[in-house]
Amino acid sequence: MLVPLLLGAVLAASVGSVARLRRFVVGLLVDWTPLLLALWAYDLARGLGSHNWFPVHYRMQIDLDRVIGVGSVPTVWLQHHLWHGAAHIQWYDYASLAVYVSFFFATPVVLVSLWWFRPAEFRRFAVTLVALALAACATFLLFPTQPPWLAAQNHHIPPVAQLIGTLNLHLPLLHLDPLWERGTGYANVVAAVPSLHAGQTLLISLFFWRRLRTPWRHLLWLYPLAMSFALVYAGEHYVSDILFGFAYCVVVYFGVERAWGWRRARRLDVALGPA
Repeated sequence: MLVPLLLGAVLAASVGSVARLRRFVVGLLVDWTPLLLALWAYDLARGLGSHNWFPVHYRMQIDLDRVIGVGSVPTVWLQHHLWHGAAHIQWYDYASLAVYVSFFFATPVVLVSLWWFRPAEFRRFAVTLVALALAACATFLLFPTQPPWLAAQNHHIPPVAQLIGTLNLHLPLLHLDPLWERGTGYANVVAAVPSLHAGQTLLISLFFWRRLRTPWRHLLWLYPLAMSFALVYAGEHYVSDILFGFAYCVVVYFGVERAWGWRRARRLDVALGPA
């Protein structure tokens, strides 16, 4: 779903600026085409993982979450205390849905903004994003895992409601199903480890936290924290899935940063020539 959103965002950013038409065309070919192709390949590969070529796992996440929750699975505990059914939807239910849905818009907005105002940073962020997506996709393919709502349906844990779908049905004049593509060739319900929702939101926060010089930058950490709560509460991910997502993000981010620094230093050495 990210690819069409990116295309729409790039086109919207370029409307009304004839003088920048050439830059748009060149940028689309040089900057966006490799990114969009890589993300399309990721979507396709993620969908292939739904064919269950490898055994689907569930026990590891449940055991880890019971350790984290001191005997209780956090998703089960949260829904037992906070979810009151579709007839009694609370403000925090809609807030959780809004945070969850923001995942599908935040990354395209960041990419377009960087491309328009900071092209060099756009390339850096795009490379990191693709590396994170491919690392996650490889895990989805080799180690398919059930999210809490699916584990509950299979009676591995106590009942858990699939809140995102339920809340979507109660939105007035709006349905968000196309965003997560349930039931299509790209959907993969056993792609829970690592949580890419958690990994990408942390990537956005980490990327800008290291570049902004204002005390307000610390508020960026609220985004991955809010996303974590929404994912666990909604039954989309275990806490352990999210921790794996954070770990993947940190490893990939600093790996790309290190490679980028080495590449820049080497270019500088070549430009300066022998002493």
